[in-house]
Amino acid sequence: MKISIYSSLILFMVSGLFHACKEKPAGQKQISMIKDWHSAAKPDEVVVTHVHLNIAVNFEKKAIQGQAILDIWNKTGASELFLDSRNLEIHKVFLATETKPTDFSFLEDLKFIGKGLKIKIGPEERQKVIIQYESTANSDALQWLSPAQTAGKKHPFLFTQGQAILSRTWFPCQDSPGIRFTWSADVGVPKELEVIMSAEERTADSSAGKYHFEMKKAVPAYLVALAAGNLAFKTIDERTGVFAEPEMIEKSAFEFSEMGKMVSAAEKLYGSYRWGRYDVLVLPPSFPFGGMENPCVTFATPTILAGDRSLTSLIAHELAHSWSGNLVTNATWDDFWLNEGFTVYFERRIMEELKGKEYADMLAVLGYQDLIGTLAELGPGDASTHLKLNLKGKDPDDGMNDIAYEKGYLFLCHLEKLAGRQKWDAFVRKYFDDNAFHSMTTESFVAFLNDHLLKANGLDNQKAGIQEWIYSPGLPQEVSVPGSALFEKASAVADQFLASGKILKSETQNWSSHEYLHFLRALPEKVSQKQMVVLDQEFHFTQSGNSEILFEWLSLSVRKNYKPAFSRLENFLVNTGRRKFVLPLYKSLIQTEAGKQMALRIFDLSRQNYHSVTRSSVEALFEKKTS
Repeated sequence: MKISIYSSLILFMVSGLFHACKEKPAGQKQISMIKDWHSAAKPDEVVVTHVHLNIAVNFEKKAIQGQAILDIWNKTGASELFLDSRNLEIHKVFLATETKPTDFSFLEDLKFIGKGLKIKIGPEERQKVIIQYESTANSDALQWLSPAQTAGKKHPFLFTQGQAILSRTWFPCQDSPGIRFTWSADVGVPKELEVIMSAEERTADSSAGKYHFEMKKAVPAYLVALAAGNLAFKTIDERTGVFAEPEMIEKSAFEFSEMGKMVSAAEKLYGSYRWGRYDVLVLPPSFPFGGMENPCVTFATPTILAGDRSLTSLIAHELAHSWSGNLVTNATWDDFWLNEGFTVYFERRIMEELKGKEYADMLAVLGYQDLIGTLAELGPGDASTHLKLNLKGKDPDDGMNDIAYEKGYLFLCHLEKLAGRQKWDAFVRKYFDDNAFHSMTTESFVAFLNDHLLKANGLDNQKAGIQEWIYSPGLPQEVSVPGSALFEKASAVADQFLASGKILKSETQNWSSHEYLHFLRALPEKVSQKQMVVLDQEFHFTQSGNSEILFEWLSLSVRKNYKPAFSRLENFLVNTGRRKFVLPLYKSLIQTEAGKQMALRIFDLSRQNYHSVTRSSVEALFEKKTS
C-alpha cells in the first residue's frame, strides 16, 4: 500500500501551530495535590497544556508516524520536561525556538509503565516542544486489523485504546488522568478510508485522505482516541449518530435509536451535556471492552448488537461517563471508583428514567451478583476490595473490576438513601458543575461530600460510614442488597424446572434478556446433562444472538461439560475479543486438564484477533495456572 499521500504531513513545520496560553491552563486546578505512581511526569514543575499530532497512519508498516508538538507550561524554570513513553521510537526532539535538536534520554524501563522520556528545555515559562516519533509493533494501544478481521473483508482497520496507561504507546505525552490538556491533530490515511477521533470538530479532505481534528476542552491522555477504516455514518437525531462499517450501519442505527432520549434523560438529571455531539462508533469484534467513553464518540463492541435493543444500557453507561469520568476525572488510577461507581449509578438512573424502576432494579441485581462473585474470588478481606486502591507497582488494569463499579454504586446508593433522592441529586449536580474539567482524588471527594451534602444537611458523618465504605475491604454489614420482583419470578421458574423438568412457554415468552440471564444464574451446579438438553431445545441458547445470554450459557456448558455447545464456544472465543466474556470462559476451561488443552488450542487460534488488553490478561491467566 503506497504512503506517498502522507509526505506533506510529515514535514517538520511548526508555523501556525502555536497555542496561545497566557492564563493558567484549563484542568490544572489540583495538579499540586497529585502523585501518580504510573507516570514519569512532574506536573508541579512542567506540565503539557496542548498537544498537536501531525501523523500518518501507515497500514503497510503498521505504524503511526509523524510529530507530537507539545505546548508546555514551565512553572518553575526547570531545565527538563518529563513525559511518558512506552515502546515508541523517538527520532529527534526540537524546541520551537531552536534549529538544532535538543538533548533527550530515557529513564529506566519499568514494567507496565515503560521508559519515561526526559527532554532538555529552556527556562521560559511558555514553550513548544516538537517530537519526531513513530509507534512500534509493541505499541499496545494500537490494534491493526487485516481486511479478513473486519465485517467488509476488503479494507484494513485500526483503533486505539488508551485506558488506563496505553496512550503513551502511540504518542509521547503526560499519561496521567490527573493531567488535562487540549489537543488537535492532522491525520493522513489511505484515501479509501475514514478517520474518527474523540474530538469536537472534524474537517476532511477525504479524496486526499487528510483529516483535521480539534478538541478545545482539556482532557487526560487516555481520552485521546483514533480509529481508521471503511466507515459509514447514520444520523439518529440532531446531536447523535452512529459510525460503523457499511455492512453494520443499519443494524447499529436500529440498536441505538434511543440515544437521543438517553442524552435528554441524562441532562434532566445532572445538567447540560457539554461535549457537543454524542456519537457511537461500532468497532470490529476484537475491541476488548464493552465500550470506551472517548469524548464525543463512544467506541463500542458489536457484542451489544442483539437485534432487540436489549443491551443498550451499555450506551447509557458510556454516555454517563460524559459527566463522571470525562467531565470530572479520577486523579489517579487509585481513585478509579470515582469514575466507575458514579457512572454505574448514573447509568441506572438513566435507564430508570427511560424504562422504569423494575428495569433498573434488574440491572442492579445482576451487578450485585457480579460483585459477590468478584469478592469471593479476591477474598472479602483483600485490600484490592477497597474502593480507594493502592496500585503502586501494579498494572492499573488490575484495579478495573467489579469493586470500582458495583461497590462504588452501592456506596452512592447508601448516600442517596441517607440524604434522600432530592438532596442527593442536588449534590451530584453541584459536584459535576463545581468540578467540571478537573480531576478529583478520593480525599478531595470526601471533603466535598462533607461540606456540600453531609454538613449542609445536618447529616451524621459517622453514620455515613465513609471510612468503612472507602478504606475497608468487602462490604459493610448495613449494605442494602438490591432486589427485583421480576427476578423472583424467574427464580421460581428455575425451581419449577428443576423439580419437573418442564418449562411452560407462557411463563417466559415476555422475558427480557435480563430475566433469561437471571434464570441461567439461578440454575444450581447440580443441573443434569438431560436438563441442559431440554433447555437448549426449548430456548436455543447455544445459537443465541444475544452475547450476554450466550456467554452465560457457554459458561454453564463448560462447567457441566455440555459438549453440544463446544463448537459454538470455540467460534465465540475466536471471534470475540471482549475481555468480560473471554477471560472467564478461559478461566473455566482450564479447571480441567482436557479443558486446559482445549483452551490452549483455541487461544493459539485466537490470539492474533485479540487486543493486547485481552491477550495479556489471558496469557497471565495461563501463567498463573502453570506456576
